[in-house]
Amino acid sequence: MAAGGGGSYDPLAPAGVPCAFSPDSQAYFALASSDGQLRVWETANNRLHQEYVPSAHLSGTCTCLAWAPARLQAKESHQRKKRKSEVTGTKDQADLLALGTAVGSILLYSTVRGELHSKLTSGGHENRVNCIQWHQDNDCLYSCSDDKYIVEWSTQTCKVKCKWKGDNSSVSSLCISPDGKMLLSAGRTIKLWVLETKEVYRHFTGHATPVSSLRFTTIRPNESQPSDGITGLYFLSGAVHDRLLNVWQVRSENKEKSAVMSFTVTDEPVYVDLTLSENKEEPVKLAVVCRDGQVHLFEHILNGHCKKPLTSNCTIQIATPGKGKKVTPKPIPILAASFCLDKMSLLLVYGNWFQPTIERVALNSKDTHICLERDISNCWAPTVETAITKVKTPVMNSEAKVLVPGIPGHHAPIKLPPAQPKEAENKRKLGSTEATIEERLGAMDLDRKGRKDDLQTNSFAVLLTQGLESNDFEILNCFKLRM
Repeated sequence: MAAGGGGSYDPLAPAGVPCAFSPDSQAYFALASSDGQLRVWETANNRLHQEYVPSAHLSGTCTCLAWAPARLQAKESHQRKKRKSEVTGTKDQADLLALGTAVGSILLYSTVRGELHSKLTSGGHENRVNCIQWHQDNDCLYSCSDDKYIVEWSTQTCKVKCKWKGDNSSVSSLCISPDGKMLLSAGRTIKLWVLETKEVYRHFTGHATPVSSLRFTTIRPNESQPSDGITGLYFLSGAVHDRLLNVWQVRSENKEKSAVMSFTVTDEPVYVDLTLSENKEEPVKLAVVCRDGQVHLFEHILNGHCKKPLTSNCTIQIATPGKGKKVTPKPIPILAASFCLDKMSLLLVYGNWFQPTIERVALNSKDTHICLERDISNCWAPTVETAITKVKTPVMNSEAKVLVPGIPGHHAPIKLPPAQPKEAENKRKLGSTEATIEERLGAMDLDRKGRKDDLQTNSFAVLLTQGLESNDFEILNCFKLRM
């Protein structure tokens, strides 16, 4: 799941910004800002790696994004060797970014080439794309939309393989099971689909508002115990305006529809990351970024029901330093969080969407609340090359003709108030010989006599415009006589 976070510190950091870490190594962080641009940042040194502006970024802004999964570049020894072109293509696909737009199209951007790879439009969605999911084993890509449909795409042919109705209302989120055989979809209700047949395997109900996020997790079974792909399978769901993150268990022997446990958070979850457990005795670590810009860390063993909602083991906040007694620290929103490979540290992305700050933070199991003071005021400071006081005066040619607003040839008279010489003289400054504005306008003799000769009557449209702008009844009557 890839979604952003926001807070009250910076109005340029809206909640729910589409963003995601690159798979496996987390070397890159992609963020689609509200100005329609895609920016890819290097997580190691917080440097801007690439910037891409789609051609229709203003009319079809990016609403969601997803990295293509990292696939193995080589096959087993008993399989045929790949051609050089095939290996290159697989490498490129591993670095593809899928971008969903507000108009229903899907863009595939190559971070290797730094350009648009392909575009998925024909036969797809007719409305906003809400979520995109890559299949980890084939060239398929799944998307859902406000048009109520789920679409299965082929990234090789850029065409629709299958399209079916996912809900009676908007489908907001998707998630593919670890074995690649199941698909979760969320709208008003959560449905578990069998990908091969596109049939509903099970319904899950429990949220009062539309579900906004989904995430699968699983307990890896022991090698001695056979698995059907469902045993030990859990998933998490968050909903709009809901402060609970529900945990559901998928078991073939039990058709239970309700959540087995819940995690309490301070606001709607907008970004979720977790670590998988190797066995039933190992707890699952969970990092939840909320819409209010805080991160909640949970550590719990998934082993069945839990009646009471679980509170977080640790809460992380970031704020500006309070310098002096009169300066109050302001919260800095956290946009995303992801566990590092060692599971003992966390990658935090915070600040504003234009230039976020990426930092690696070590976790301590004894801390229940972490507040980091960070100064991000100097993260981005635009430079002005030319001072605004240096103004160039254009050189005017004496033969140049000055055009005024209106239709060419239009000389609408300007009516002036009756001249008041006494008041005009009083308005002059003592000892000044400069004429007033009224005197200058009077000297220009704008309300010329014989204006009937100046009328541009070669077009009824020009005549009517002149009459309406000057509110001259003679011109309007002339227009009526000509009609």
